Amino acid sequence: MSDAPRILSVAGAVPPHRIEQGQVKDFARSMFGGSHRDIERLMPLFDNVHVEGRNFCVPLEWFDEHHTFPERNSLYIENALELSEKAARRAMDRAGTKPEDIGAILFVSTTGFATPSLDSTLIFALGLSEQTRRIPVWGLGCAGGAAGLALAADHARLRPEKPVLFVTVELSGLTFQRDDPSKANLISTSLFADGAAAIVVGCGGEGPEILGSRSTTWPGTEDVMGWELIETGLKVELSKDVPKIVREKFRDDLTGACASVGLDTGELAHFVLHPGGAKVLDAFEEVLGLERGALVHSRGVLRDHGNMSAPTVLFILERFLASGEFGPGDLGVLSAMGPGFSAEHVFFRC
Repeated sequence: MSDAPRILSVAGAVPPHRIEQGQVKDFARSMFGGSHRDIERLMPLFDNVHVEGRNFCVPLEWFDEHHTFPERNSLYIENALELSEKAARRAMDRAGTKPEDIGAILFVSTTGFATPSLDSTLIFALGLSEQTRRIPVWGLGCAGGAAGLALAADHARLRPEKPVLFVTVELSGLTFQRDDPSKANLISTSLFADGAAAIVVGCGGEGPEILGSRSTTWPGTEDVMGWELIETGLKVELSKDVPKIVREKFRDDLTGACASVGLDTGELAHFVLHPGGAKVLDAFEEVLGLERGALVHSRGVLRDHGNMSAPTVLFILERFLASGEFGPGDLGVLSAMGPGFSAEHVFFRC
């Protein structure tokens, strides 16, 4: 058996407050109607993103009130810890990994702040060893699920004696700014959600083998996606050009990434792709030569959970692995794009 890093398990977790898209649409009509006289013309956006419902760590009425940055961040710390612990326990249980077996915890998040970083609390909440190596990463946004998996695999290669626990959590709902009338905020209101996911990566055992990875950051694209820090917290910056960037850059970037690990794009049988939104998925299918709707699991997670930022692609991976729709030796890629503007690819063999 190969000693290459393997995905031993993956598990997701969502917070308790389920909000259907129709409720969000009514909320947005009330919230944005005063600043957008053409609000009814904009309402189809909430249908066109193909999201049916999402989960948040706060109830719908929370979004109708003003909140300070310290209040938002306190909620982030409390709820991020709870969700992260839930996802991590599920992943370790599925892998049959005992807490004391974990050699490192890699923690990825972008929607709140904590120093010490939340992985230091998770170590003791999960019963990990005091000597567990901590690897906190901030600022990757939607690319964080793919980038974190790549980093976890790299660490496992360097220290193969103990598995790595990778945890990512994003509470995008807590960043909602009720006084921001921008189209970016309206789009975010239609799309983003809260969630956490965890993966156990180790050398040996059963699971998809991680063959390698590659990152690309394109110059002059810093304003495509990110946060602006204002008095009340994190204000979204989101360009409408993401589908265009996918059409112009993704195929060539994937081809180069494949070559970097000795593969050809024609060998890839499976695509585990972060959805971004419905138009981004349309663009992925177009440039990859797939039939419209072929990215079933990406579309299914978007429909059921919205865009949870970094954890989303791991929810898609979880569905893909549970489906059994692959054969031994099948090759695939897990990809996500995010602030930078960057693309992250992780290649695997089933």
